[in-house]
Amino acid sequence: MANPATIALDAIDIRILNALQQNGRITITDLAERAGLSPSPCLRRVKLLEERGVIAGYVAVVDQNRVGLAVNVFASIRLERQREEELERFALAVSRWPEVMECYLMTGTRDYLMRIVVSSLAEYERFIKDKLSRLEGVASIESSFALSRVKHTTVVPVSAG
Repeated sequence: MANPATIALDAIDIRILNALQQNGRITITDLAERAGLSPSPCLRRVKLLEERGVIAGYVAVVDQNRVGLAVNVFASIRLERQREEELERFALAVSRWPEVMECYLMTGTRDYLMRIVVSSLAEYERFIKDKLSRLEGVASIESSFALSRVKHTTVVPVSAG
């Protein structure tokens, strides 16, 4: 059964999305050419994809190493209790911390998995001491440090189907 939030995409939508994911600053003329449309209908398609929430926004992808944030830490968090209020409190706190790049509510033995970027081990220690360990309801924190990045992409594999 399809997800009710899923939007049906045709081949032209997919070509548009794939081109925009590769280069969000592509001109509408070049985008239209890649999509097999003239510029006006292509722009209408892009606007419709934006209105429907398929295109959630546009960003510049910053190289974290070039801005001094070379340390990636994956932290598994277990809460004392998994009641709704504790889950909401945790999610609200994490959403305010700029070091947390991603955070997922998980199944299994841990409640959350997050990716944290910092400049150094000392910065991570400060993050743990000043933020994460002070958050009420955190029972345990297990950290793993990435040695190197094997793959990183912002491109969602959009296809028909």
